[in-house]
Amino acid sequence: MLYISADEAARKWNISVRRVQQMCKSGEIPGAVKEGRSWVLPEDVQQPVRKTLKTSRALLPLPVGISSYVEAVSNYYYVDKTLLIRDFVDTLPKVSLFTRPRRFGKTLNMDMLRVFFEKTEEDTSCWFKDKKIWSCGEAYRKHQGRYPVIFLTFKDVKYSTWENALSDISEIIRMEYSRHAELRESGKCTEYEKSFYAKIISGDAEEVELARSLSVLSAMLHKHSGMPAVIIIDEYDTPIQQGHEAGYYKEVIGFIRNLFSGAFKDNPHLAYGFLTGILRVAKESIFSDMNNLKVNTIMDDRFSAYFGFTENEVEEMLAYYGCPEKMPEAKSWYDGYRFGNSDVFNPWSIINYADEHFFPKTFWQSTGSNAIIGDILKTATPETIESLKKLLQGGQVTTYVDTGVIYPEILHNPSSIYSFLLMTGYLKNDGISPQSDGNYICNVSIPNREISYVYEKEILTRWGIPETESTAARIQQAFYEQDEAKLAKCIEEYLRQTVSFFDTTDEIFYQGLVLGFIAILNNRYFVRSNRESGEGRFDIQLIPKNNSLPGILMELKVSKDENADLRKLAEDALLQIEQNRYETEMLSQGIKNIFQYGVAFRKKDVEILLKKP
Repeated sequence: MLYISADEAARKWNISVRRVQQMCKSGEIPGAVKEGRSWVLPEDVQQPVRKTLKTSRALLPLPVGISSYVEAVSNYYYVDKTLLIRDFVDTLPKVSLFTRPRRFGKTLNMDMLRVFFEKTEEDTSCWFKDKKIWSCGEAYRKHQGRYPVIFLTFKDVKYSTWENALSDISEIIRMEYSRHAELRESGKCTEYEKSFYAKIISGDAEEVELARSLSVLSAMLHKHSGMPAVIIIDEYDTPIQQGHEAGYYKEVIGFIRNLFSGAFKDNPHLAYGFLTGILRVAKESIFSDMNNLKVNTIMDDRFSAYFGFTENEVEEMLAYYGCPEKMPEAKSWYDGYRFGNSDVFNPWSIINYADEHFFPKTFWQSTGSNAIIGDILKTATPETIESLKKLLQGGQVTTYVDTGVIYPEILHNPSSIYSFLLMTGYLKNDGISPQSDGNYICNVSIPNREISYVYEKEILTRWGIPETESTAARIQQAFYEQDEAKLAKCIEEYLRQTVSFFDTTDEIFYQGLVLGFIAILNNRYFVRSNRESGEGRFDIQLIPKNNSLPGILMELKVSKDENADLRKLAEDALLQIEQNRYETEMLSQGIKNIFQYGVAFRKKDVEILLKKP
């Protein structure tokens, strides 16, 4: 039998290689086999037709990882966001900056703008005639296919040194120059411009010349085509964030400032400019004196529904794939974001959720580094830690939000922490009060279950809880099963492997340790510690959010005596809970099913007793 590679099948069927590999792995392609690390398929095999679990009708595949507009509308289920073009044309700002969290459709939307505005030898109107923008009228259609376009994306510029980052940016610019090969011999451009073009193409341009590259390219395109250029830069701040983490922040800021100055500031060859990023980075003067810039953050109403999926769009998608009853689960896991006046779902997570046959997972967590949360926790004040605990328990925090937050401020300015977490998608806006300085006082909270798990992972790490999935899963399982012996064994095993005897000095250490472990229960419980109830102060109390779950009280005892009887200490802890009537608060709330844990520590030894009602 003759075989073809997954790459060849992808080209044959006009779909992505990843999609072919997924179909091979799931058994959708008869005769597909794996040779080493690659899949091969029978040469004459036909493209499988996706079907739902509940129907036999053919369905479009989901656009997992697809950022090409033409590919998305040609081969995949596409959520129509073309009315972004209408809203833009209605106001025609010279330069627009859209700031949104990662994986909220920025790149796909920018590629849509490129395809719409760019003048090419082919008629590209076919990609829009069945979309919402086309029915809006001639005032909008007249812009289609009219302008030369410069398109750069910096989303993959993630290097440990400025030299490597600049080298990659140089290659990105060189590739965009080569896309406009007609300029090489254009009779309308000067010899100097063509010489500059050749130097960029050769890869010999210096940093100063690269900083002028967009200014020169837009001038050449304007002269050659007779129309000013549209300049689109996607994920402009990715190299800036990487520069902050890797130590070349000043170098990248200086270069980006000069690059943007030539492209967007007083450029007579610019028709319109579009930029996307996660942060506005305004305080570093990247956009200094650019009075033609319109910033659209997650706090603004305009364009608010075009990055992310609205509730109606998600309902339509779930109905299309035959699972409308999954809407409540989808909302609890992936909804909760509020951009301007629009409530939106995380589009990356919803697409992957549907593609995985509606099995909920933390899809967004794996798309980028969450290390910034860990960095924040390492330098967090006690007040910040308490606020994060409150957020994990489903509460709100009121804070000042600066939409121009910059990376160096994050670890040093308490209000910047919440500004950063809000802008990057780790918090949601529950209500705002605009301030006279252009910023806001906001109530913020964790948007959904998916993001809650991201916090849990980082907070468990901060409190010294093992990162390995198997150990964390065993601890969680022991809690859910109310298996005190198994729980004691897990904690004791962890203590023996990771904790120094010098750490195990007092009850405060052990209480922090146990609080860290039970953070995994925050979706089901309100966690409290050292509060008054009855005739004393309990160590740890877990109040269930759902009446079907038991309440939990924990009293900790610590002994430094090598000969101490841990079981007797644990019994004393249970007796203290009973004598001091620590269950009074929960009983007053109607919680009658209360489990009592007596926990005794001696260095790395643990004894846990459980008293059930």
